[in-house]
Amino acid sequence: MINVLRKNQKALMIVIAVLCIPFIFYFQSDTVGVGGKHFGQIYDRPVSIVEFQHNARLFNLARELGMFSFMQDMVTGAQSEDQVYSEFTWNRLVLRHEAERLGIKPAPHEIGSVVRDLRPFRGQTGFDMNKYNEFTQNVLPAMGFTEDHIEELAADQLMLTKMKDLLGTGVQISESESQQNYERSYGKLNVAVARLNTEELGKGVTVGEEDITKYYEANKAQLNTEEKRKVNFVSFGLDEEQKKLTGKERVEVLQKLADQASDFNQALLEKGADFQQLATKFQLPVKVTEDFTRTAPDPQLAANPQLAEAAFALKPDASNSDAIQAGDGFYVLHLANVEPARPLTLEEARPTIAATLKEQRVREVAAAKGTEAAQKIRDAVKGGAPAEAAIQQAGLTPEKLPPFALADPPAMRMQPGQQQPEPESPDLQMIKSSLAELNPGEVTDFIPTATGGAVAVLAGRERPDAGTYEQTRTSFNARVLNSRKQVAFAEWLKERRREAGVQTQAEPEAPANAG
Repeated sequence: MINVLRKNQKALMIVIAVLCIPFIFYFQSDTVGVGGKHFGQIYDRPVSIVEFQHNARLFNLARELGMFSFMQDMVTGAQSEDQVYSEFTWNRLVLRHEAERLGIKPAPHEIGSVVRDLRPFRGQTGFDMNKYNEFTQNVLPAMGFTEDHIEELAADQLMLTKMKDLLGTGVQISESESQQNYERSYGKLNVAVARLNTEELGKGVTVGEEDITKYYEANKAQLNTEEKRKVNFVSFGLDEEQKKLTGKERVEVLQKLADQASDFNQALLEKGADFQQLATKFQLPVKVTEDFTRTAPDPQLAANPQLAEAAFALKPDASNSDAIQAGDGFYVLHLANVEPARPLTLEEARPTIAATLKEQRVREVAAAKGTEAAQKIRDAVKGGAPAEAAIQQAGLTPEKLPPFALADPPAMRMQPGQQQPEPESPDLQMIKSSLAELNPGEVTDFIPTATGGAVAVLAGRERPDAGTYEQTRTSFNARVLNSRKQVAFAEWLKERRREAGVQTQAEPEAPANAG
C-alpha cells in the first residue's frame, strides 16, 4: 500500500543502503549458533537457525515501529530477555498457522491503514510521508529489511487483533459488573498501614561462625569468584565534526565505517592472521582493557554493555569478535586473557555468607512478626476498633496514607506547565496489589517489601464521581473487555503451542546488538 503512495511522489527517492552487519544476530550458544542445525521443531517440521534469526530481527523491527501492545501479547511467558526472542518466534509461527487455518487474511487496505498509523510515521496532522521515507531509507537498510517487512508485521498485528476478537466473542460485561469494577478501580481508598523495618529487626540478629562454616560446606560448589577477561580492541568511530552530521550525510559516513570494520573482519579470517599486526597494517590503534568481570566491565566498555557481553562470548579458539555496532561506531574485540572462575576460600566467602544469612534471618523474623501482627489487627478490627487503633493494639505505629485509587482516573490529562507526578514507590505498588480484592474493614496479609514489610487496613472506599463514570463508561468497558480478551488469547495460545508440538533445542541468548 505504501509503495503505491510513494510512486505518486514527484521527488526522486534515493535509497541509501547501510551495510547490515550479519554478526548482530549470530548467537554464542554452542547448540544454538551459526554452526547449529536447528533452533527447534513445530508442526513436525524443523525450524532453522536462519528462520529463528529472521523472527528475532522482526521483533527488533517491531520495537523500532512502536508496536508495543503487539509485542507484549506475543511474548507472554518470557521470563528473561533471552526468552523474549524464543517466545516471539514460536508464538508468531503459531499465530500465522492458526490464522491461515481459520481463513484470517488481512486485506491490503487494512495493512496500509495499520502502517500509516505506526508511531514513527505520525506527524501533527496524521501520516507523514517524509517520516516514512526517512525510516525506510535510513533505518530499514541498517536492519537488513525492506518495506515489505513493515507490512508483514502490520499483517501480524491484524491477525492478532482478529484472533482476539474471535476468541472474545462471548466475553461480555454487565452494567452492574462494569460499575462495580469502575468503583474498585477509581474509588479513593482510605488506608492505614503498619510497617516493619528490617533495619530495626536486624539489630538483634547475629550469625555465628558455626553457621557460616555450615553454609560454606553446603554451598561451596556455587561459591566461586567471577571469571575475568582481558581484551584488545580496535574501533571505527565518528570524529567530533562527523558527530554533528545528520540525515543522509551521517548515514554515508556510518556506511564507510561499517565497510572499514567489515574489511578488517575479513582480514582476520585469513589463515594465520594476527590481530596486532593487522591493526598496524590498517593503521588502527589497539586499546587494551584491564581484567574485568561481567558485573564490573572495564571502563572502556562500560558505556556499551553489548561489548562486555561480546567479550564473554569469545573463546580461545575463536578469539576475534565480529564487528559490533555500538553508539556512533563499530568495534572488533580480541580475547587477550581469561582468568577462569575458581572456588572461594572460606575466608573470601565469609563476608558474603554472613550478609546472606543475616538477611535471610531478618526476613524470617519480619515475616513471623508481620503474620502475627496481621492476625492481631484483624481480630481488633472485627472487635470494632478503628483501623489506626487496631494497629496500635498490635504494638505497632499506624501510618495513614493519603487517599489513593488503584488506577489513575481515566480522563486524567497533563495540563501545560503541570509538573509530572512523582512515580509511586515499589512499596505502595505492592500495597495496592494486596488491597485490590479487599472490602472496607478487611486487613491484608503480611506484605514483604524491600525495607521489611507492611500490613494494611482498608478503612473505607469513596465512590468515584458518577458523572465521570457516565462519560468514560464506554472506554472503560472497552479496556476491561480487551483485558479479558488478552487473557483468553494467552490461554488459547498456550493450548495451541502444546498442540503444535513446540520443541526448543536450546534457549538462545539475546542478539549481541538487540537494538
